[in-house]
Amino acid sequence: MDAFVLNRHGRMVFPSNIIPELDFSTLETLEQLDEVIRRDFETKAPSGTDILEKVRTGAYDSRYALMRDLALNLFWANRFSITMYEKRPTRWADVPRNRTDVFLPVLEPWEDGGTKVAAVGEAYPSLPARWDAAVEDRIFEVLFDVFANRKHHASTLPAVKPTVAEFLDGPGNLTFRLPHYDPDYPVYDYADILDVDEDVPELEALHRWAMVLHNQYPWERSQVELAEAGDLKDDDYVVAFHPRDKEVRGFLRRLRGDLPNRAVTPPRESRPPVRPFPAIDIGRFAVQPHLESLAAVHGDQVCTNEDLIRNSAYNWSPMGADEIREKTGIEQRRYSSISLEDLALRAAEAALAKAGREPEEIGAVLVCTCTSSRLIPSLATYLCGQLGIYQTHAAYDIIAACAGMPYGLAEATRLLQEVERPVLVVCAEKFSDKIGNVRTSRMIFGDGAAAMVVGVAAEGDPRDFSYMQTYASGPASEVNSILWPNPEFDNNITVFGPQVKALAGRYLAQMIDELRDLPNPDGGAGTLLDSIDLIVPHQANKTMVVQLAQRAGLSPDQLYFNIEQVGNASSASIPLAMHDAVRDGVVTEPLRIFAPGFGAGAVAGYAVMRLDPAVVAVEQPVGPSREAVEPGAHVYGVPASEEMRQAFA
Repeated sequence: MDAFVLNRHGRMVFPSNIIPELDFSTLETLEQLDEVIRRDFETKAPSGTDILEKVRTGAYDSRYALMRDLALNLFWANRFSITMYEKRPTRWADVPRNRTDVFLPVLEPWEDGGTKVAAVGEAYPSLPARWDAAVEDRIFEVLFDVFANRKHHASTLPAVKPTVAEFLDGPGNLTFRLPHYDPDYPVYDYADILDVDEDVPELEALHRWAMVLHNQYPWERSQVELAEAGDLKDDDYVVAFHPRDKEVRGFLRRLRGDLPNRAVTPPRESRPPVRPFPAIDIGRFAVQPHLESLAAVHGDQVCTNEDLIRNSAYNWSPMGADEIREKTGIEQRRYSSISLEDLALRAAEAALAKAGREPEEIGAVLVCTCTSSRLIPSLATYLCGQLGIYQTHAAYDIIAACAGMPYGLAEATRLLQEVERPVLVVCAEKFSDKIGNVRTSRMIFGDGAAAMVVGVAAEGDPRDFSYMQTYASGPASEVNSILWPNPEFDNNITVFGPQVKALAGRYLAQMIDELRDLPNPDGGAGTLLDSIDLIVPHQANKTMVVQLAQRAGLSPDQLYFNIEQVGNASSASIPLAMHDAVRDGVVTEPLRIFAPGFGAGAVAGYAVMRLDPAVVAVEQPVGPSREAVEPGAHVYGVPASEEMRQAFA
């Protein structure tokens, strides 16, 4: 399934948010499946009894609130059929009796179903419209048609349906019976669902939900009844369930086998190191590093907070665009329609061009990324081949997540001592195809790349780098605070917020203490911290980072952010922010910056360095590649506001 597509209205759509699709290759037991189903479908879905009670007590304040509950209830009622099976209406005489991969659901009549349906039908017109009465009526018509014609109880449905032979062992077993079946019964085409266009983002998402639910019952629903196995006639149609793909087939086969349980080794209690690791004083190196160039490549597609709400998944809690901005400080993130390899290559080529370097001059290539699915060859060696580098001293990937840039610069400085030739450091990430429908990750992450050429400083030149530091590890809960792939979330990237905040706060406080203890590199009064002109932190979550910075004794006006417009690009976030600070006129002369990074794996690091705008290859402005840009949407390349310029003077 595509990570994202642009529909015919130029709007971004995430198919995985609309059409439930679980990765059954990651599941071994029914218990694991039950946990996923409970999280994605059950915890937020009201039962029919819950809906009836809310109607009777007047708990619904709008038609939208009622419709949302109806949709969540219907997704829950279809939790196994929509994720595991393809439904095929089949003439009873033609249903195979002895195959192990054809199933018939055994159903129970819906208790008080008529009462619940009637209550919803009466309640809807009495409620006020939330936004647009006409649109809400259209959506309700689709949803209520599905809800009103449901015949079976939903809470007792098993994941694994009985085979036809098992179904026939109980003559009183009930299943769907259709008196006739029209294979041309109208359903919504995939393109129809993608191309939904409503002015209100929440209604656009709900409209898509309704269309997907309609397609779960592609027959005349009012004619369906529950029939006993012994009463089925040859010309009756039943709904046969077939595994939807090979991964579901494999899961069902694993359930029939006798697989041993996998032992899990508990982590040891973490303990601090025997003594602190001091920051690296770059002045002590024989070969001094010099930043020759910095280039950036932003994602070419804008994904606004409104886009996220238009694509609200069935398992998301209610949230508006403004709430996302309040929680994260992000107004939009940028996704890339090209591959991670191409993002990295474009950034590398731009950095080499800005530095005036040819590939044969490069002594090493380092790629900092945590989103590469390429193992052989590594992304670094792949870039060497694409750039035409015949031979270099070293080329390898560094998986240090959001601390990628500090790790990469520290490693480049060490390599300079060996080869005394420029080192190409590339920080590149593509998250958009690794998120699925995980809401926290979708809110935060974006795509992008940046590259730097770190060369040998000429004798007498001002120092570009003063201090560097790297760290790693912590309590296991922090080490595992961001996971990818994560089998419990369909192998998509997942973020555990409290643990991330704990590790970020721990490291940021430690960094600030170190800077307060180190001397001013210029030999003047005060500390290293006093000499910092601008702090360009990892763009993790603006709200969180500002809070942690204030706790560490910093003020928000000391920090530069571009996360509002690009999201969190992990290893690429700091160099992207450095580029944007120059592009937007915030940095107009050489400044000493403090660049701290922290993130997945409980890794962290920082660089205290000089940023000269003359070495930055400013990316040419590119407008969002959409047919229509919504009012107020950010167009990439627009200069910073006057307030931002004044804030950083």
